Amino acid sequence: MTTSTVHPAPAPDLPHPGSRLWADTALVFGRCLRATLRSKTSLFFGMLQPLLFLALFGPLLTGLDLGRQGSSWQTLVPGILVQLALLGGSYVGMGQLVERNTGVVDRMRVTPVAPLALLLGRTLRDVVQLVAQSVLLVLLGVALGLRAPVGGIVLGLAFVAVLSAALAALSHGLGMRMRSTTEFAAVANTTVLPLMLLSGLLLPMDLAPDWLDGVSRVVPFRYTVEAVRDVFRGDFATHTVAVGAVVTIALAALCLAGAARLHRRPHGTAA
Repeated sequence: MTTSTVHPAPAPDLPHPGSRLWADTALVFGRCLRATLRSKTSLFFGMLQPLLFLALFGPLLTGLDLGRQGSSWQTLVPGILVQLALLGGSYVGMGQLVERNTGVVDRMRVTPVAPLALLLGRTLRDVVQLVAQSVLLVLLGVALGLRAPVGGIVLGLAFVAVLSAALAALSHGLGMRMRSTTEFAAVANTTVLPLMLLSGLLLPMDLAPDWLDGVSRVVPFRYTVEAVRDVFRGDFATHTVAVGAVVTIALAALCLAGAARLHRRPHGTAA
């Protein structure tokens, strides 16, 4: 009588958690991007608003002394780019809130998709959309008289991408906490407007009174916009650019960490 040895079947190769996260992020990103591209009206007006702002406001500053080297376009266009990231990134959480209230988020959470990918995929979609709008904004600025080195424009767009990711992620996280779009809009409007004014987006804060200039120094967006203005003038190795990079990256890290915590915590739990 012969006996046979039964060998256990080899364990299946499981995907690495990191590779699964990025695959799921790409899946969510594709879904969100397709939904954005199908919404032609919101896409059109989302791109039209900053373009109109530049076209109608920019000529008013031509020839004015803004207290900075370079042309007025090298001061205004970077400010509007950061304004686009600030306004565009801060309100994307409304879509998250609507999907949460209609049960879309809960249905996606019971799928095998990594929970963090639900946040990262949406945020990546927002970054792509805002950078695309920024490129159109720069092209219009060039047509109106902006002159900036290509390297400076690329670096400026990188600042916009990092800032957009930070604000969009935080906005999505807040969208998981707010109870209604009215409440979300009230919080966003009350927060974004003073930050926008204190950041010197349209006019440098050097023109402000000393007390207002001092208050604005606690607003991180000021350092981002000043760094983008420097690189648009071709000044890459400056203290302003270094500080702006550090502040922008640190802000992105804090916002992404906070957004992940807000997104992961179940609805209705205390902070």
